[in-house]
Amino acid sequence: MGDRAILVEVAGLDEVLSLHAHLVAAVPPGVVDIVPAARTVLITVDPAVLSLSRARAWVTDATAAAPTADAPAAPEVVVDIRYDGPDLDATAALLGVSASELAERHAAATWTVAFTGFAPGFGYLVSDEWPFDVPRLDTPRTRVPAGAVGVAGVFSGAYPRETPGGWRLLGTTDAPLFDPARENPALLVPGMRVRFRPVAGGERTLAGNVRTLAGEDHTLAGEERTLAAGAGAGAGAGRGFRVEEPGLLATVQDLGRPGSAALGISRSGAMDRRALGAANRLVGNPGDAAAIEITLGGFRAVALADLVFAVTGGGGPLRLAGRDIDPYVAHRWPAGAELEVGWIERGARALLALRGGVDGPVVRGSRATDILSGLGPAPLAAGCVLSVGADPNAPVPPAPDAPWGAPDGDDLEIDLAPGPRADWFTDGARATLFEATWTVSGAADRVGIRLDGPSLARVRSGELPSEGMVPGALQVPPSGRPTILGPDAPVTGGYPVIAVVADAARDALAQARPGSRIRFRHSRPTE
Repeated sequence: MGDRAILVEVAGLDEVLSLHAHLVAAVPPGVVDIVPAARTVLITVDPAVLSLSRARAWVTDATAAAPTADAPAAPEVVVDIRYDGPDLDATAALLGVSASELAERHAAATWTVAFTGFAPGFGYLVSDEWPFDVPRLDTPRTRVPAGAVGVAGVFSGAYPRETPGGWRLLGTTDAPLFDPARENPALLVPGMRVRFRPVAGGERTLAGNVRTLAGEDHTLAGEERTLAAGAGAGAGAGRGFRVEEPGLLATVQDLGRPGSAALGISRSGAMDRRALGAANRLVGNPGDAAAIEITLGGFRAVALADLVFAVTGGGGPLRLAGRDIDPYVAHRWPAGAELEVGWIERGARALLALRGGVDGPVVRGSRATDILSGLGPAPLAAGCVLSVGADPNAPVPPAPDAPWGAPDGDDLEIDLAPGPRADWFTDGARATLFEATWTVSGAADRVGIRLDGPSLARVRSGELPSEGMVPGALQVPPSGRPTILGPDAPVTGGYPVIAVVADAARDALAQARPGSRIRFRHSRPTE
């Protein structure tokens, strides 16, 4: 899938679980993520460390061994549950059993976490002892509370946080399903065995706090979660700035959270990684230091101490203390002065880097905001104060001879690699993808960019079982108009992927705005 991932398709869930267990038992350097799904396993690599050809050879060996070799012993967790769900009676009637029998069968089954899904910590559970295939609700709920336990199709699952959902709800648990403050944030991870233990209606369900592995009990009591930017340790004393106006959207971003997709955690991070790296270099920071990603501008802030900053990426008016300044140049920001990043005229996103980096709590190795899952600090709001870390050892480098120009976000040519489900589409649709001029719709954000243009016709109908996704994947829903997944998109999805944006082209795509015109071209093979 694209130039950094391999999608391996197998016969079914049993084979997925076996292959996943053997892959994670011996991971070579360079493998970033291993994501099981309904009938596939997605392997993402860093090609600078492990080439796709070498990764394919490793996967081929594991695939050959998986059917015959013994898989590693799976850990087990017991989750207490109250069978008080609003759909219990109706679901039992639909299946032709009593509510008590349905609850008993659900509790008697030994479940296995097959894969994670649309939210961090949401595990899709399967069991050979569960005989039912349960249809989803005709109309999904707009709000499913955290801790709800439901069933859909052959799966069961528990919602870690409040989200919309169409599963039929059988009960409730108080188990800490996901806590980013823990070393292991997800209670339920792929391959784990799960038992549901009924408790009386008045009891709190706390058994999910104990995970059993190799005969030992490991407490999973969560620590208090603090997500406000600026709460991290190590900031320069009193160094920071106050947001006066965040504009349309301003978030803390670095290079994101690679390696956590199997827990349902998106990579997130700056959409324009090249602009982030340039801004950090200009102020002498490491390339992965956290900065502020400003979408379409309208941002104003006041320094609370003397700072040094640079702004890169999308172009528009920049003013410091009311005076125009240049982008792609390091500037001193005196205490009390106001910095304004005006409305962006070229491109879509600007990166504001501060010498020392934006400080704050680290969640799964990153300070980045994930707007879909809620991980990391909340989007910036007027009045919030952000801390800046201590100055790095490296000096501020000399100013470049000529500042880089702002990107052209109006007309873009984007390289595409073939997608894993290109064969689901007609020859005409695959040709149209590259021949048409596509327009970025108003539905464009960090989760995905929906494109307006011709409809891409399929040769295959029906639903695609959920499978792993990567940023840059072009999913095509039944409407036939593709959506390009962003860094905050879910790690699995059920629409076929016709193509994938080449990794190097994602930075240019980050500068697309509503109304931008996009032409696609075939990427050159990397191997």
